[in-house]
Amino acid sequence: MRTYLFILIIGLAAGLVGGVVSATALQPYLHNNESLIRDFYRTENAVHVSPHSLRKKIMENKNDFILVDLRSPQEYEKEHIAGAVNIAAYKDPDHSAYDEVDRIVSGFQALQEDKTIIVYCYSMPCMTGRKIGQMLTEHDIYVQHLGIGWNEWRYFWNLWNHEVEWDKTKVEDYVVSGKEPGSFRGTPVITPCTEGQFGC
Repeated sequence: MRTYLFILIIGLAAGLVGGVVSATALQPYLHNNESLIRDFYRTENAVHVSPHSLRKKIMENKNDFILVDLRSPQEYEKEHIAGAVNIAAYKDPDHSAYDEVDRIVSGFQALQEDKTIIVYCYSMPCMTGRKIGQMLTEHDIYVQHLGIGWNEWRYFWNLWNHEVEWDKTKVEDYVVSGKEPGSFRGTPVITPCTEGQFGC
């Protein structure tokens, strides 16, 4: 009987110690959702650029950024966002050039270092900007990513602009054709977006 009681007490003690150790060890993971959410928003704010903010900078002729179109040279020449340069991640509309790492990295290295570099590709879900961004980090080049792609910018203007801006802005003022970056051709518009941390 004493042996049975001894084994029971040892078992309970071991279970209690195991429970305390497990709870202590798991504590960081139990509250990890808040940490993950915090990290998510830090990353989103560090990487993504609002199309409103970009449109406003283009309209105001700001030059503290370089916009890079990652689409093929043919697509870039047909039309691109005003002011964008082309460092193509596609050989042509149907074939990627992801394997041309040296050319792509060299293209980004040639850009002015004191400016924020913002990339865009075909559409919001397009992975080209993310893949090129990852490639560039391996060469200590860090770029931001436009929150929309060419398709949304050119063909879904009302999707991401405020309703009060629909009749005041025209997408045609913010797109150009040719091999050169080009520039904004419209009249400056007052936007509801503010400057700073809480801007659009």
